[in-house]
Amino acid sequence: MKILHKLGLINLVVLGIIAILSPHEWHFLILTAAQLVFVPIVLNAVHESRRLVWFAIPAFLAVILIQLTPSSVWHSLLAGVYLVYTITVALMGVRRFLHRGFTHLEEFLIDLAMVSLAVGGMWFFAYEAGINTGFSPVITWLTAIHFHYAGFLLPVFVGLLGRVGKPKLYYWLAPATMIALALVALGITFSTTLELLSVLVYIFAIYGLIGISFYIKYLSNSQKWLFRLTFMALGVSIMFSLLYAYGNWSGNYTITIEFMIKFHGLTNALLFAGAGTLVAILQKPRPSFPVSKLRSGMTVGEQFLHGKTVTNSTVSGLVDDMGVYKLNIAPTIQDFYENTTDYRLWSSVKWKPWFKPFAALYKIISRKTQQINLPLSSHKVEMNGDVSLLNPELDSRERVRAWTRKIEGDTTFVALYSEHTDGGKTYMNIALPLPGSTMIGVLNLTQREERLILSSQKVGIYLAFKEYVMKLPLQEQFEVWETKPGHLQAEHRMWIFGLPFLDIHYNIERR
Repeated sequence: MKILHKLGLINLVVLGIIAILSPHEWHFLILTAAQLVFVPIVLNAVHESRRLVWFAIPAFLAVILIQLTPSSVWHSLLAGVYLVYTITVALMGVRRFLHRGFTHLEEFLIDLAMVSLAVGGMWFFAYEAGINTGFSPVITWLTAIHFHYAGFLLPVFVGLLGRVGKPKLYYWLAPATMIALALVALGITFSTTLELLSVLVYIFAIYGLIGISFYIKYLSNSQKWLFRLTFMALGVSIMFSLLYAYGNWSGNYTITIEFMIKFHGLTNALLFAGAGTLVAILQKPRPSFPVSKLRSGMTVGEQFLHGKTVTNSTVSGLVDDMGVYKLNIAPTIQDFYENTTDYRLWSSVKWKPWFKPFAALYKIISRKTQQINLPLSSHKVEMNGDVSLLNPELDSRERVRAWTRKIEGDTTFVALYSEHTDGGKTYMNIALPLPGSTMIGVLNLTQREERLILSSQKVGIYLAFKEYVMKLPLQEQFEVWETKPGHLQAEHRMWIFGLPFLDIHYNIERR
Protein backbone atom coordinates (compact mmCIF):
# COMPACT_ATOMS: atom_id res chain seq x y z
CA MET A 1 0.00 0.00 0.00
CA LYS A 2 1.33 3.50 -0.85
CA ILE A 3 2.61 5.71 1.98
CA LEU A 4 0.13 8.61 1.66
CA HIS A 5 -2.63 6.05 1.33
CA LYS A 6 -1.58 4.52 4.66
CA LEU A 7 -1.35 7.95 6.27
CA GLY A 8 -4.84 8.82 5.01
CA LEU A 9 -6.28 5.68 6.61
CA ILE A 10 -4.43 6.41 9.87
CA ASN A 11 -5.75 9.97 9.72
CA LEU A 12 -9.28 8.57 9.45
CA VAL A 13 -8.86 7.15 12.95
CA VAL A 14 -7.25 10.39 14.10
CA LEU A 15 -10.23 12.31 12.69
CA GLY A 16 -12.53 10.33 14.96
CA ILE A 17 -10.36 11.23 17.96
CA ILE A 18 -10.37 14.90 16.94
CA ALA A 19 -14.19 14.82 16.69
CA ILE A 20 -14.31 13.78 20.37
CA LEU A 21 -11.55 16.00 21.80
CA SER A 22 -11.58 19.13 19.61
CA PRO A 23 -12.64 22.38 21.35
CA HIS A 24 -13.90 23.74 18.03
CA GLU A 25 -17.36 23.45 16.42
CA TRP A 26 -18.00 20.13 14.68
CA HIS A 27 -18.47 21.66 11.24
CA PHE A 28 -14.77 22.60 11.15
CA LEU A 29 -14.16 18.88 10.64
CA ILE A 30 -15.52 19.17 7.07
CA LEU A 31 -12.29 20.88 6.01
CA THR A 32 -10.16 18.71 8.32
CA ALA A 33 -11.58 15.54 6.73
CA ALA A 34 -10.44 16.76 3.32
CA GLN A 35 -7.00 17.77 4.60
CA LEU A 36 -6.26 14.57 6.52
CA VAL A 37 -8.19 11.82 4.68
CA PHE A 38 -9.67 12.58 1.25
CA VAL A 39 -6.86 14.67 -0.30
CA PRO A 40 -3.90 12.43 0.66
CA ILE A 41 -5.63 9.19 -0.40
CA VAL A 42 -6.87 10.64 -3.70
CA LEU A 43 -3.56 12.40 -4.35
CA ASN A 44 -1.56 9.21 -3.84
CA ALA A 45 -3.94 7.38 -6.19
CA VAL A 46 -3.08 9.73 -9.07
CA HIS A 47 0.46 10.88 -8.24
CA GLU A 48 2.80 8.78 -6.12
CA SER A 49 5.85 10.61 -4.76
CA ARG A 50 7.93 9.55 -1.77
CA ARG A 51 9.40 13.04 -1.49
CA LEU A 52 5.95 14.47 -0.88
CA VAL A 53 5.67 12.43 2.33
CA TRP A 54 8.33 14.62 4.00
CA PHE A 55 6.05 17.63 3.46
CA ALA A 56 2.81 15.75 4.17
CA ILE A 57 3.64 14.39 7.63
CA PRO A 58 4.43 17.83 9.18
CA ALA A 59 1.36 19.26 7.42
CA PHE A 60 -0.94 16.58 8.87
CA LEU A 61 0.52 17.09 12.37
CA ALA A 62 -0.04 20.84 11.99
CA VAL A 63 -3.71 20.36 11.05
CA ILE A 64 -4.21 17.94 13.96
CA LEU A 65 -2.67 20.40 16.46
CA ILE A 66 -4.84 23.24 15.11
CA GLN A 67 -7.96 21.15 15.73
CA LEU A 68 -6.91 19.93 19.19
CA THR A 69 -5.83 23.30 20.63
CA PRO A 70 -7.72 26.56 21.25
CA SER A 71 -7.12 29.41 18.83
CA SER A 72 -3.72 31.06 19.31
CA VAL A 73 -0.96 32.84 17.45
CA TRP A 74 0.67 29.42 16.91
CA HIS A 75 -2.15 28.45 14.57
CA SER A 76 -0.84 30.78 11.88
CA LEU A 77 2.58 29.08 12.01
CA LEU A 78 0.96 25.64 11.86
CA ALA A 79 -1.23 26.72 8.94
CA GLY A 80 1.94 27.94 7.22
CA VAL A 81 3.36 24.40 7.45
CA TYR A 82 0.22 23.10 5.72
CA LEU A 83 0.51 25.85 3.09
CA VAL A 84 4.06 24.72 2.20
CA TYR A 85 2.70 21.19 1.66
CA THR A 86 -0.05 22.40 -0.72
CA ILE A 87 2.43 24.55 -2.67
CA THR A 88 4.65 21.46 -3.03
CA VAL A 89 1.67 19.54 -4.42
CA ALA A 90 1.02 22.39 -6.87
CA LEU A 91 4.63 22.31 -8.11
CA MET A 92 4.32 18.56 -8.61
CA GLY A 93 1.15 19.23 -10.61
CA VAL A 94 3.13 21.56 -12.89
CA ARG A 95 5.87 18.95 -13.23
CA ARG A 96 3.27 16.28 -13.96
CA PHE A 97 1.90 18.50 -16.73
CA LEU A 98 5.39 18.84 -18.25
CA HIS A 99 5.58 15.06 -18.51
CA ARG A 100 2.57 15.07 -20.82
CA GLY A 101 1.49 18.53 -22.08
CA PHE A 102 -1.84 19.88 -23.26
CA THR A 103 -3.27 16.50 -24.15
CA HIS A 104 -5.32 13.89 -22.36
CA LEU A 105 -7.91 16.30 -20.99
CA GLU A 106 -8.62 13.97 -18.09
CA GLU A 107 -4.98 14.11 -16.95
CA PHE A 108 -4.81 17.88 -17.44
CA LEU A 109 -7.73 18.23 -15.01
CA ILE A 110 -5.72 16.31 -12.41
CA ASP A 111 -2.78 18.70 -12.98
CA LEU A 112 -5.07 21.69 -12.42
CA ALA A 113 -6.53 20.06 -9.31
CA MET A 114 -3.06 19.76 -7.78
CA VAL A 115 -2.37 23.43 -8.51
CA SER A 116 -5.78 24.45 -7.08
CA LEU A 117 -4.97 22.75 -3.78
CA ALA A 118 -2.37 25.45 -3.11
CA VAL A 119 -5.12 28.07 -3.42
CA GLY A 120 -7.06 26.17 -0.75
CA GLY A 121 -3.92 26.17 1.39
CA MET A 122 -3.60 29.94 1.02
CA TRP A 123 -7.19 30.56 2.13
CA PHE A 124 -6.74 28.18 5.08
CA PHE A 125 -3.60 30.09 6.10
CA ALA A 126 -5.44 33.42 5.74
CA TYR A 127 -8.23 32.16 8.01
CA GLU A 128 -5.95 30.81 10.73
CA ALA A 129 -3.62 33.83 10.59
CA GLY A 130 -6.55 36.25 10.79
CA ILE A 131 -5.55 38.00 7.56
CA ASN A 132 -8.07 40.55 6.30
CA THR A 133 -9.13 39.12 2.93
CA GLY A 134 -11.98 41.59 2.50
CA PHE A 135 -14.44 38.90 3.54
CA SER A 136 -15.76 37.69 6.87
CA PRO A 137 -13.78 34.89 8.58
CA VAL A 138 -16.51 32.35 7.82
CA ILE A 139 -16.39 33.18 4.08
CA THR A 140 -12.59 32.86 4.15
CA TRP A 141 -12.92 29.45 5.78
CA LEU A 142 -15.64 28.36 3.32
CA THR A 143 -13.41 29.38 0.41
CA ALA A 144 -10.67 27.12 1.78
CA ILE A 145 -13.21 24.29 1.84
CA HIS A 146 -14.34 25.11 -1.70
CA PHE A 147 -10.81 24.79 -3.11
CA HIS A 148 -10.26 21.47 -1.34
CA TYR A 149 -13.52 19.89 -2.52
CA ALA A 150 -14.49 21.70 -5.75
CA GLY A 151 -10.96 22.81 -6.62
CA PHE A 152 -9.13 19.55 -5.95
CA LEU A 153 -11.43 16.56 -5.45
CA LEU A 154 -13.99 17.36 -8.17
CA PRO A 155 -11.55 17.81 -11.10
CA VAL A 156 -9.66 14.68 -10.00
CA PHE A 157 -12.89 12.65 -9.97
CA VAL A 158 -13.86 14.08 -13.38
CA GLY A 159 -10.40 13.15 -14.64
CA LEU A 160 -10.76 9.61 -13.32
CA LEU A 161 -14.13 9.32 -15.09
CA GLY A 162 -12.42 10.42 -18.31
CA ARG A 163 -9.88 7.62 -17.90
CA VAL A 164 -12.76 5.15 -18.06
CA GLY A 165 -14.52 6.76 -21.03
CA LYS A 166 -14.70 10.07 -22.91
CA PRO A 167 -17.80 10.57 -25.05
CA LYS A 168 -17.90 13.83 -27.03
CA LEU A 169 -19.93 15.61 -24.34
CA TYR A 170 -17.08 15.03 -21.86
CA TYR A 171 -14.96 17.57 -23.75
CA TRP A 172 -17.55 20.24 -22.86
CA LEU A 173 -18.37 19.13 -19.34
CA ALA A 174 -14.84 18.63 -18.01
CA PRO A 175 -13.62 22.18 -18.78
CA ALA A 176 -16.92 23.55 -17.42
CA THR A 177 -16.01 22.31 -13.93
CA MET A 178 -12.83 24.44 -13.93
CA ILE A 179 -14.58 27.43 -15.53
CA ALA A 180 -17.21 27.26 -12.79
CA LEU A 181 -14.46 27.14 -10.15
CA ALA A 182 -12.99 30.38 -11.49
CA LEU A 183 -16.42 32.03 -11.79
CA VAL A 184 -17.21 31.23 -8.14
CA ALA A 185 -14.05 33.03 -7.02
CA LEU A 186 -14.83 36.03 -9.24
CA GLY A 187 -18.48 36.02 -8.20
CA ILE A 188 -17.73 36.04 -4.47
CA THR A 189 -15.26 38.89 -5.02
CA PHE A 190 -17.03 41.09 -7.54
CA SER A 191 -20.59 40.13 -8.44
CA THR A 192 -23.52 38.07 -7.15
CA THR A 193 -24.58 37.69 -10.79
CA LEU A 194 -21.31 35.92 -11.58
CA GLU A 195 -21.76 33.79 -8.48
CA LEU A 196 -25.21 32.71 -9.68
CA LEU A 197 -23.82 32.07 -13.18
CA SER A 198 -21.06 29.91 -11.73
CA VAL A 199 -23.62 27.67 -10.01
CA LEU A 200 -25.55 27.34 -13.28
CA VAL A 201 -22.33 26.26 -15.05
CA TYR A 202 -21.71 23.76 -12.25
CA ILE A 203 -25.24 22.38 -12.68
CA PHE A 204 -24.68 21.98 -16.43
CA ALA A 205 -21.40 20.15 -15.80
CA ILE A 206 -22.51 17.98 -12.88
CA TYR A 207 -25.78 16.78 -14.39
CA GLY A 208 -24.00 16.12 -17.66
CA LEU A 209 -21.43 14.04 -15.77
CA ILE A 210 -24.25 12.14 -14.07
CA GLY A 211 -25.55 11.31 -17.54
CA ILE A 212 -22.10 10.19 -18.71
CA SER A 213 -21.70 8.04 -15.59
CA PHE A 214 -24.77 6.05 -16.72
CA TYR A 215 -23.55 5.85 -20.32
CA ILE A 216 -19.94 4.67 -20.34
CA LYS A 217 -18.74 1.10 -19.80
CA TYR A 218 -16.94 0.21 -16.57
CA LEU A 219 -14.46 -2.46 -15.52
CA SER A 220 -16.55 -3.49 -12.50
CA ASN A 221 -19.93 -2.92 -10.84
CA SER A 222 -18.28 -1.33 -7.79
CA GLN A 223 -16.56 1.22 -10.01
CA LYS A 224 -19.83 1.91 -11.84
CA TRP A 225 -21.97 2.59 -8.77
CA LEU A 226 -19.30 4.54 -6.90
CA PHE A 227 -18.88 6.90 -9.87
CA ARG A 228 -22.64 7.35 -10.09
CA LEU A 229 -22.99 7.95 -6.34
CA THR A 230 -20.16 10.52 -6.45
CA PHE A 231 -21.79 12.73 -9.06
CA MET A 232 -25.39 12.14 -7.93
CA ALA A 233 -24.49 13.31 -4.40
CA LEU A 234 -23.02 16.44 -5.92
CA GLY A 235 -26.13 16.82 -8.08
CA VAL A 236 -28.26 17.02 -4.91
CA SER A 237 -26.02 19.42 -2.97
CA ILE A 238 -25.53 21.79 -5.92
CA MET A 239 -29.26 22.54 -6.00
CA PHE A 240 -29.00 24.04 -2.51
CA SER A 241 -26.03 26.06 -3.73
CA LEU A 242 -28.32 27.39 -6.45
CA LEU A 243 -30.90 28.51 -3.87
CA TYR A 244 -28.20 30.15 -1.78
CA ALA A 245 -26.64 31.94 -4.79
CA TYR A 246 -30.09 33.06 -5.90
CA GLY A 247 -30.67 34.51 -2.42
CA ASN A 248 -27.41 36.48 -2.64
CA TRP A 249 -28.40 37.77 -6.05
CA SER A 250 -32.03 38.66 -5.35
CA GLY A 251 -31.94 39.38 -1.64
CA ASN A 252 -34.74 36.84 -1.15
CA TYR A 253 -33.05 34.27 1.10
CA THR A 254 -34.52 30.79 1.49
CA ILE A 255 -31.25 29.06 2.43
CA THR A 256 -28.99 30.39 5.19
CA ILE A 257 -25.24 30.04 5.31
CA GLU A 258 -25.59 27.93 8.47
CA PHE A 259 -27.81 25.45 6.58
CA MET A 260 -25.30 25.38 3.71
CA ILE A 261 -22.46 24.56 6.07
CA LYS A 262 -24.35 21.69 7.68
CA PHE A 263 -26.30 20.13 4.80
CA HIS A 264 -24.19 21.04 1.76
CA GLY A 265 -20.96 20.41 3.65
CA LEU A 266 -21.98 17.06 5.12
CA THR A 267 -23.41 15.77 1.83
CA ASN A 268 -20.20 16.61 0.00
CA ALA A 269 -17.96 15.22 2.75
CA LEU A 270 -19.77 11.94 3.38
CA LEU A 271 -21.17 11.00 -0.04
CA PHE A 272 -19.37 12.96 -2.76
CA ALA A 273 -15.85 12.85 -1.29
CA GLY A 274 -16.31 9.44 0.34
CA ALA A 275 -17.51 7.63 -2.78
CA GLY A 276 -15.04 9.50 -5.00
CA THR A 277 -12.13 8.54 -2.78
CA LEU A 278 -13.08 4.87 -3.11
CA VAL A 279 -13.18 5.36 -6.89
CA ALA A 280 -9.63 6.74 -6.78
CA ILE A 281 -8.43 3.73 -4.78
CA LEU A 282 -9.89 1.35 -7.40
CA GLN A 283 -8.34 3.16 -10.38
CA LYS A 284 -5.47 1.61 -12.33
CA PRO A 285 -2.62 3.69 -13.80
CA ARG A 286 -2.36 4.45 -17.52
CA PRO A 287 -0.12 1.89 -19.31
CA SER A 288 3.40 3.10 -20.16
CA PHE A 289 5.72 2.40 -23.08
CA PRO A 290 9.53 2.23 -23.46
CA VAL A 291 11.11 5.59 -24.22
CA SER A 292 14.35 6.03 -26.14
CA LYS A 293 17.03 7.58 -23.93
CA LEU A 294 19.08 8.90 -26.87
CA ARG A 295 19.47 12.69 -27.15
CA SER A 296 21.23 14.66 -29.87
CA GLY A 297 23.47 17.70 -29.93
CA MET A 298 22.59 20.80 -31.95
CA THR A 299 23.14 18.88 -35.20
CA VAL A 300 21.50 15.51 -35.80
CA GLY A 301 21.99 14.40 -39.37
CA GLU A 302 24.03 11.41 -40.42
CA GLN A 303 26.86 12.28 -38.01
CA PHE A 304 24.56 11.50 -35.07
CA LEU A 305 24.94 7.78 -35.84
CA HIS A 306 28.75 7.78 -35.95
CA GLY A 307 29.95 5.15 -33.47
CA LYS A 308 26.40 4.28 -32.45
CA THR A 309 25.62 1.46 -34.88
CA VAL A 310 26.76 -2.17 -35.06
CA THR A 311 29.09 -2.15 -38.06
CA ASN A 312 29.00 -5.90 -38.69
CA SER A 313 25.20 -6.15 -38.74
CA THR A 314 23.40 -7.28 -41.88
CA VAL A 315 19.95 -5.83 -41.18
CA SER A 316 18.19 -4.33 -44.17
CA GLY A 317 14.68 -3.76 -42.81
CA LEU A 318 12.91 -1.65 -40.21
CA VAL A 319 11.56 -4.80 -38.53
CA ASP A 320 12.69 -8.43 -38.37
CA ASP A 321 9.24 -9.92 -38.87
CA MET A 322 6.01 -8.08 -39.67
CA GLY A 323 4.19 -11.13 -38.35
CA VAL A 324 4.45 -9.70 -34.81
CA TYR A 325 1.68 -7.26 -35.78
CA LYS A 326 -0.69 -10.12 -36.62
CA LEU A 327 -2.00 -8.61 -39.87
CA ASN A 328 -2.72 -10.17 -43.26
CA ILE A 329 -1.00 -7.51 -45.37
CA ALA A 330 0.08 -7.58 -49.03
CA PRO A 331 3.41 -9.37 -49.72
CA THR A 332 5.11 -6.23 -51.03
CA ILE A 333 4.19 -4.23 -47.89
CA GLN A 334 5.62 -6.96 -45.66
CA ASP A 335 8.76 -7.20 -47.80
CA PHE A 336 9.28 -3.42 -47.71
CA TYR A 337 9.33 -3.29 -43.90
CA GLU A 338 11.51 -6.39 -43.62
CA ASN A 339 13.90 -5.45 -46.49
CA THR A 340 13.67 -1.66 -46.66
CA THR A 341 17.02 -1.06 -48.36
CA ASP A 342 15.91 -3.17 -51.34
CA TYR A 343 13.47 -0.40 -52.31
CA ARG A 344 13.71 3.03 -53.96
CA LEU A 345 11.53 5.79 -52.54
CA TRP A 346 10.26 9.06 -54.06
CA SER A 347 8.37 11.66 -52.07
CA SER A 348 6.23 14.73 -52.71
CA VAL A 349 5.81 17.07 -49.73
CA LYS A 350 2.69 19.22 -49.55
CA TRP A 351 2.42 21.76 -46.73
CA LYS A 352 -1.06 23.13 -46.07
CA PRO A 353 -1.28 26.80 -47.16
CA TRP A 354 -2.00 28.09 -43.64
CA PHE A 355 1.12 26.37 -42.28
CA LYS A 356 3.62 27.37 -45.01
CA PRO A 357 4.93 30.49 -43.14
CA PHE A 358 5.70 28.30 -40.11
CA ALA A 359 7.30 25.65 -42.35
CA ALA A 360 9.55 28.33 -43.93
CA LEU A 361 10.69 29.49 -40.48
CA TYR A 362 11.32 25.92 -39.37
CA LYS A 363 13.34 25.25 -42.55
CA ILE A 364 15.97 27.72 -41.29
CA ILE A 365 16.40 25.51 -38.22
CA SER A 366 16.12 22.13 -39.94
CA ARG A 367 18.91 22.99 -42.43
CA LYS A 368 21.25 23.17 -39.44
CA THR A 369 19.86 20.30 -37.35
CA GLN A 370 19.46 17.96 -40.36
CA GLN A 371 16.38 16.39 -38.79
CA ILE A 372 12.80 16.48 -40.12
CA ASN A 373 14.43 18.56 -42.84
CA LEU A 374 11.63 18.52 -45.40
CA PRO A 375 11.63 20.58 -48.62
CA LEU A 376 9.22 23.50 -48.99
CA SER A 377 8.56 22.56 -52.63
CA SER A 378 6.01 19.91 -53.58
CA HIS A 379 8.17 18.62 -56.46
CA LYS A 380 8.74 14.87 -56.56
CA VAL A 381 12.21 13.97 -55.26
CA GLU A 382 14.00 10.73 -54.49
CA MET A 383 14.92 9.81 -50.91
CA ASN A 384 18.02 7.68 -50.48
CA GLY A 385 18.80 5.95 -47.23
CA ASP A 386 20.39 3.21 -45.20
CA VAL A 387 19.19 0.98 -42.37
CA SER A 388 21.59 -0.05 -39.60
CA LEU A 389 21.33 -1.75 -36.22
CA LEU A 390 21.83 0.53 -33.22
CA ASN A 391 24.22 -0.49 -30.46
CA PRO A 392 21.86 -2.12 -27.89
CA GLU A 393 23.67 -0.43 -24.98
CA LEU A 394 22.62 3.03 -26.20
CA ASP A 395 18.84 2.67 -26.23
CA SER A 396 16.41 1.27 -23.66
CA ARG A 397 14.32 -0.31 -26.43
CA GLU A 398 14.97 -3.62 -28.17
CA ARG A 399 16.53 -4.25 -31.61
CA VAL A 400 16.53 -0.60 -32.64
CA ARG A 401 17.03 0.12 -36.37
CA ALA A 402 18.31 3.49 -37.52
CA TRP A 403 16.84 4.58 -40.87
CA THR A 404 18.62 7.57 -42.42
CA ARG A 405 16.92 9.25 -45.35
CA LYS A 406 18.48 11.95 -47.57
CA ILE A 407 17.35 14.24 -50.37
CA GLU A 408 20.16 15.41 -52.71
CA GLY A 409 22.77 14.70 -50.06
CA ASP A 410 21.06 16.54 -47.19
CA THR A 411 19.75 14.40 -44.34
CA THR A 412 15.96 14.57 -44.11
CA PHE A 413 15.18 12.07 -41.35
CA VAL A 414 17.10 10.06 -38.77
CA ALA A 415 14.48 7.72 -37.32
CA LEU A 416 15.10 4.94 -34.78
CA TYR A 417 12.61 2.08 -35.20
CA SER A 418 11.61 -0.48 -32.58
CA GLU A 419 8.44 -2.11 -31.28
CA HIS A 420 6.89 -2.90 -27.93
CA THR A 421 3.90 -4.91 -26.71
CA ASP A 422 1.32 -3.58 -24.27
CA GLY A 423 -1.80 -5.52 -23.26
CA GLY A 424 -1.19 -8.16 -25.93
CA LYS A 425 -1.00 -5.50 -28.68
CA THR A 426 2.27 -4.74 -30.51
CA TYR A 427 3.02 -1.10 -31.43
CA MET A 428 5.68 0.43 -33.66
CA ASN A 429 7.85 2.71 -31.51
CA ILE A 430 9.73 5.35 -33.55
CA ALA A 431 12.15 7.88 -32.03
CA LEU A 432 13.50 10.97 -33.82
CA PRO A 433 16.51 12.43 -31.96
CA LEU A 434 16.38 16.23 -31.57
CA PRO A 435 18.75 18.73 -29.92
CA GLY A 436 18.65 17.82 -26.23
CA SER A 437 15.50 15.76 -26.66
CA THR A 438 13.76 13.03 -28.64
CA MET A 439 10.36 12.95 -30.34
CA ILE A 440 8.62 9.58 -30.05
CA GLY A 441 5.73 8.33 -32.16
CA VAL A 442 3.89 5.25 -30.93
CA LEU A 443 1.96 3.84 -33.89
CA ASN A 444 -0.92 1.39 -33.83
CA LEU A 445 -0.97 -0.89 -36.89
CA THR A 446 -4.32 -1.91 -38.34
CA GLN A 447 -5.64 -3.07 -41.70
CA ARG A 448 -8.33 -1.56 -43.90
CA GLU A 449 -9.09 -3.92 -46.75
CA GLU A 450 -5.71 -4.39 -48.49
CA ARG A 451 -4.13 -1.28 -46.95
CA LEU A 452 -1.86 -1.01 -43.91
CA ILE A 453 -2.73 1.85 -41.55
CA LEU A 454 -0.16 3.12 -39.03
CA SER A 455 -1.69 5.70 -36.69
CA SER A 456 -0.60 7.56 -33.55
CA GLN A 457 -4.19 8.25 -32.52
CA LYS A 458 -4.46 5.46 -29.95
CA VAL A 459 -1.28 6.32 -27.98
CA GLY A 460 0.25 9.49 -29.39
CA ILE A 461 3.38 11.49 -30.19
CA TYR A 462 5.61 12.54 -27.30
CA LEU A 463 8.61 14.75 -26.60
CA ALA A 464 11.18 13.35 -24.14
CA PHE A 465 13.62 15.79 -22.53
CA LYS A 466 15.59 15.11 -19.35
CA GLU A 467 13.25 12.94 -17.25
CA TYR A 468 10.06 14.40 -18.74
CA VAL A 469 7.90 12.68 -21.36
CA MET A 470 5.35 15.19 -22.63
CA LYS A 471 2.59 14.35 -25.07
CA LEU A 472 2.42 16.75 -28.01
CA PRO A 473 -0.75 18.03 -29.72
CA LEU A 474 0.29 16.15 -32.87
CA GLN A 475 -1.21 13.19 -34.69
CA GLU A 476 0.07 11.28 -37.69
CA GLN A 477 -1.17 8.51 -39.94
CA PHE A 478 0.53 6.44 -42.63
CA GLU A 479 -1.53 4.59 -45.22
CA VAL A 480 0.40 2.06 -47.34
CA TRP A 481 -0.96 -0.02 -50.21
CA GLU A 482 0.32 -2.25 -53.00
CA THR A 483 -0.40 -1.08 -56.55
CA LYS A 484 1.21 -4.17 -58.10
CA PRO A 485 3.82 -6.70 -56.95
CA GLY A 486 7.01 -4.81 -56.08
CA HIS A 487 5.30 -1.40 -56.17
CA LEU A 488 3.77 0.57 -53.26
CA GLN A 489 2.24 3.93 -52.62
CA ALA A 490 1.89 5.62 -49.23
CA GLU A 491 0.32 8.74 -47.74
CA HIS A 492 1.69 10.34 -44.59
CA ARG A 493 -0.68 12.89 -43.00
CA MET A 494 -0.06 15.03 -39.93
CA TRP A 495 -2.29 17.20 -37.73
CA ILE A 496 -1.56 19.76 -35.02
CA PHE A 497 -4.34 20.57 -32.52
CA GLY A 498 -6.60 18.59 -34.86
CA LEU A 499 -5.76 20.79 -37.89
CA PRO A 500 -4.09 19.14 -40.94
CA PHE A 501 -0.76 20.80 -41.78
CA LEU A 502 1.30 18.29 -43.79
CA ASP A 503 0.79 15.59 -46.43
CA ILE A 504 3.62 13.52 -47.93
CA HIS A 505 2.96 11.19 -50.85
CA TYR A 506 5.40 8.32 -51.45
CA ASN A 507 6.03 6.12 -54.47
CA ILE A 508 8.01 3.00 -53.54
CA GLU A 509 9.35 0.29 -55.85
CA ARG A 510 11.67 -2.67 -55.47
CA ARG A 511 15.11 -2.23 -57.03
